[in-house]
Amino acid sequence: MEIKKAEYVVSNAKAGACPDTDAPEYAFIGRSNVGKSSLINMLTRRKSLAKTSQTPGKTLLINHFSINDGQWYIVDLPGYGYAARGKQQREQIQRIIEDYVMNREQMTCLFVLVDSRHDPQKIDMEFINWLGEHGVPFALVFTKGDKLGPNALKAKVAAYKKSLLKHWEELPPVFVTSSETGMGRDELLDYIEGLNKMYRSNE
Repeated sequence: MEIKKAEYVVSNAKAGACPDTDAPEYAFIGRSNVGKSSLINMLTRRKSLAKTSQTPGKTLLINHFSINDGQWYIVDLPGYGYAARGKQQREQIQRIIEDYVMNREQMTCLFVLVDSRHDPQKIDMEFINWLGEHGVPFALVFTKGDKLGPNALKAKVAAYKKSLLKHWEELPPVFVTSSETGMGRDELLDYIEGLNKMYRSNE
């Protein structure tokens, strides 16, 4: 799939205020500093697309990006687990995330980003298990895949999968990416294209 056009549309604090469209949406979420904006920019090949919407304050919002004139949307959700934020702000972010994930009918898949260099983090595992409990369709995206050697990367991903299988009977789709090298771009976009076709056939 080719992304010919990618544009920032709007930021909102509530799912009900998001764009009124019938197009599929793909949301990206993860802990703060996991490389969310970089991944979105890599996928769209727009160096500052995600950052242009994230002026102060907007990092706490749901950011919509139109792809190919609204054929589908990328949604940048607030990062979770940032310890420097106060309890009130963390709870606010949690409400925004839960509101979108549970109530946005257009959300076709939630891409959960994890740093490939780290062992499974409690906050990520809790969030992934919460998605499973609520039947939310999601895929796991390992970021910063260029920061490890091939064997170390393969071992980290395998260990993560093993950890997930302690709680899950089957694994979600898994992608390994690098915003620096473009690793995983084609695989992710092909997956989105397949879901787009299913979405359209069910309309």
